[in-house]
Amino acid sequence: METIQNKLFGKTFFFMFLGLLASGIIAYYTYASGFYLNILFNGYWGILLIVELVAVLLFSLLFRKLPAVVVSILYFVYAIINGVTLASIFAIYQMSSIIYLFAISAIAFAVLGFIGYKTKKDLSSWGIYITVFLIAGIIISLVNLFIIKSSMLDLVIDWLVLALFCGVTIYDINKIKLLQSVPEINQEKIYIYCAMQLYLDFINIFLRILSIFGKRRD
Repeated sequence: METIQNKLFGKTFFFMFLGLLASGIIAYYTYASGFYLNILFNGYWGILLIVELVAVLLFSLLFRKLPAVVVSILYFVYAIINGVTLASIFAIYQMSSIIYLFAISAIAFAVLGFIGYKTKKDLSSWGIYITVFLIAGIIISLVNLFIIKSSMLDLVIDWLVLALFCGVTIYDINKIKLLQSVPEINQEKIYIYCAMQLYLDFINIFLRILSIFGKRRD
């Protein structure tokens, strides 16, 4: 069983790495080429965000029914589109700060993953709390963005969401071990689903750390 789990984790982290690599390359190219300015000034950011949301929803809702190839395509489509939207970080933050905090995020993610992998506790009860806090965080963020507009509240939200996704990462890593034994899930594509979950966890941890500690351009 442990050998099977190690194989699953190996595939999962490999696909997660490919997704992050695709996002990073696309993000930097979009920024360096100046293409992000065209997107910004032409008002395409909203469309990209909607496409991202649709890709995630299709991935989540149709994962069990879609062939492995289609699921993989949806994953990389999301990673590429997300790379375009992430181009803005290169315009906002210093490159040295991005690289340094990316490394910090990777170390933090590895530690959280180790905790989730080694824990013997049943973390399934975390799911409902994670969902509730995630929805609450989104609502509060939107209220602050359009109504309150408080930089102090922004900082508080960043810390709370960072803490939330630290918990989510532990939960998701632990859940991967359990998914291996679920018979109705296609074991040939389960690693793609897991890779998407960990990709989202890492991106959210990185963005929050960058928002809190990142050095902005003058």
